[in-house]
Amino acid sequence: MKKIPSFTIDHERLLRGIYVSRKDAVGGEVVTTFDIRMKEPNREPALGQGAIHTIEHLAATYLRNHPVWADRIVYWGPMGCLTGNYLLVRGDYSSADLLPLMVETFRFVAEYEGEIPGAAPRDCGNWRLHDLPEARREAAKYLHEVLEVATEANLNYPAEPESFPSSIPPPPVLEA
Repeated sequence: MKKIPSFTIDHERLLRGIYVSRKDAVGGEVVTTFDIRMKEPNREPALGQGAIHTIEHLAATYLRNHPVWADRIVYWGPMGCLTGNYLLVRGDYSSADLLPLMVETFRFVAEYEGEIPGAAPRDCGNWRLHDLPEARREAAKYLHEVLEVATEANLNYPAEPESFPSSIPPPPVLEA
């Protein structure tokens, strides 16, 4: 069975950040998948279901209406592990390319007031599962603690450690 690339990332060392998860050729174009990691896996509590659902609605609405990026946004949605979101963008981009857009997006979510777009029984499959105050808090935390101060460690997956032999052979004996 073929291994899924995202399952090969060392989640024990993964920080919060924006990571290029994969790049795929689709119809002659590149689609870049981003890992928008809001929580350190297995070291921080996951996002609450209501919060991540609200972040999904707000971020998707913002991105699909963005004056520059709207026609490049393919998908925004939560990870099953509830530690972040996936963003699929038409084009060949790096994490650094997306950083300003993510700052804008999470600022929008952190400051949002009003009705949650698409949060009505006719528009959403679980319209009661929203938590705007928690979504705003989580977005602000990610914005201020990660996006506004991002370093290379927040923009590139952790490198695989060098592999060392399980036993180091003794040095050769030199004859005098």
